[in-house]
Amino acid sequence: MKIAIAGVGYVGLSNAMLLAQHNEVIALDVVAEKVERLNRGESPIVDTEISQYLRRDTTHFRATLDPAQAYAEAEFVVVATPTNYDTRTNHFDTSSVEAVVEDVVALNPRAAIVIKSTVPVGYTAALNQRLMERFPTRRDNPVMFSPEFLREGKALYDCLYPSRIIVGAQGDRTRRFAELLKQAALKPDVPVLFTDSTEAEAVKLFSNTYLAMRVAYFNELDTYCAINGLNSGQVIEGVGLDPRIGAHYNNPSFGYGGYCLPKDTKQLLANYDRVPNNLIRAVVDANRTRKDFIADDILRRLATCDGTPVVGIYRLVMKAGSDNFRASAIQGIMKRLKAKGIEVVVYEPVLKDSLFFHSRVINDLAAFKRASRLIVANRVTDEIRDVMEKLYTRDLFHGDA
Repeated sequence: MKIAIAGVGYVGLSNAMLLAQHNEVIALDVVAEKVERLNRGESPIVDTEISQYLRRDTTHFRATLDPAQAYAEAEFVVVATPTNYDTRTNHFDTSSVEAVVEDVVALNPRAAIVIKSTVPVGYTAALNQRLMERFPTRRDNPVMFSPEFLREGKALYDCLYPSRIIVGAQGDRTRRFAELLKQAALKPDVPVLFTDSTEAEAVKLFSNTYLAMRVAYFNELDTYCAINGLNSGQVIEGVGLDPRIGAHYNNPSFGYGGYCLPKDTKQLLANYDRVPNNLIRAVVDANRTRKDFIADDILRRLATCDGTPVVGIYRLVMKAGSDNFRASAIQGIMKRLKAKGIEVVVYEPVLKDSLFFHSRVINDLAAFKRASRLIVANRVTDEIRDVMEKLYTRDLFHGDA
């Protein structure tokens, strides 16, 4: 079977590698360099399993810049293009999704379309309504929505060992697509749930908002302990011993960040514009309050330093094994410090430029350590344990969650 994937970010590329174990998969992207690298067997993103699978002889995969080549004769087209959150409209920018759907309908109207990009609640149903008005035959072939639940840097691993497979649509093609995902998974007995598309969209946003809420909860616990002189680690350990709470996803941080949680929580809040709520608004507000506290706490520590101290920002990326620093919480801390006139330098090997938002980038680690009076790190790694005396962090358990 031929399957087309539109977009080769974490979602698109991980699903491509998964499905290419038993099918012919062609990925479409608009960036020529990414396509060239993929066809050489090189991953444009940092993900250990994706890099390994690209080099496997059993992976039936290639990439192209040509929509006609990608979509022609494809039985399924998976849409995994970016849907960035537009703060002006309080809405995901779904223009890339709509462009793919238009191309598919024009080039291969019989193809089944599955949206994996994150969209607002109700988007797929509205899209199907518009399509059916223009093309009545689409009534028997509605666009499906299938949420992804992937971690950056571990995206293919999470496809191979999925927590669940959810497809938002009804009918034979819906079940066939779920079977395709399940067929290549290495985890036995994966739970599969079929819903309507709007419910599937809600599952995605509510899942990520719950994770953001848990991050915010333990961060606020840590803030309380820090201000009142309590040992945060002991309190969190005691709370986590309750099996209803559990000792997971509980490591304090500078706030939730990355590509998904910030935009998904804001989009869900926007969906609540006519619905009474307190908790969803609080999750979004709590993340901003945490960054305010961290920046103020760093400034208090700097007040004890002689002269004008230089603050080093150690890594912008969200977690180990990732090259993504979009909306990372530490950038919020950095901006707050710079607004107070603090000189900031950055250590981030994935950066190629000498400046990042007008701050010097020092990618010689030893030189970065020497230049920094205080080093701010969301997560502690072995390479900075030798400068613990000048380290500021809230990392208690040395894990990404």
